[in-house]
Amino acid sequence: MSYESDVHTLLSEFKQGKMSDSGLLEKLQELNVTDLGFAKLDHNRSLRQGFPEVVYCEGKSLRQAREILRVLAARHDNILGTRASRELYDLVREDLPDVVYHEEARLLVLERSPLPKDETHVVAVVAAGTSDFPVAEEAALTTELMGNRVTRVYDVGVAGIHRLLGKLDIIRKANVVVVVAGMEGALASVVGGLVDKPIIAVPTSVGYGANFHGLAALLGMLNSCSAGVAVVNIDNGFGAGRLASTINHLR
Repeated sequence: MSYESDVHTLLSEFKQGKMSDSGLLEKLQELNVTDLGFAKLDHNRSLRQGFPEVVYCEGKSLRQAREILRVLAARHDNILGTRASRELYDLVREDLPDVVYHEEARLLVLERSPLPKDETHVVAVVAAGTSDFPVAEEAALTTELMGNRVTRVYDVGVAGIHRLLGKLDIIRKANVVVVVAGMEGALASVVGGLVDKPIIAVPTSVGYGANFHGLAALLGMLNSCSAGVAVVNIDNGFGAGRLASTINHLR
């Protein structure tokens, strides 16, 4: 039973007079939150936002992250864990044998009921260099899991602008464009000046000393002279993918 079906069952019983007002409220409160002591899991988020609570695994102990993912998987068909280690994956798959680990993106994905994808609304994920792939893949896989078709355009940084121009027709067909770049972050401005779709820029921590672990790319993107460029935090591929999905589902 999923969280959504549990809610429908409660409402049906209430409509049939099998449950009082106070009884319904009590049951809904029990369904909405699971208190593990170290975490309060927000099951209702799947109804409010269209996807269950996503688990940021880094900073949690292996035991905590494992238990959170196990409980979420008992109530939801699709779950996502970000910044996950292989060590955590080895533990989680003992509880959830069908969980998949994407090592480059550091994502744990459980997808029992794939969300429908509108083939006419595509998200393009554009990455400047090979070193940006982990963040780009975090964005792309997040977007796909949340019910979107994704086109990947990788290794098209501004140092070889002809590589980008050769893929421009593909990028222009997208409904939303995620641009991932480190160093000085110029790719977001270049793409933003060539397409008429919203750009979500993701600065990465790729670069030498004066890159300041992504700060140079972040500031460059925030100061973009191209209109229609929004910027997420450094290395936040998940945040970009989630926002791209939200925009792509607007009708």
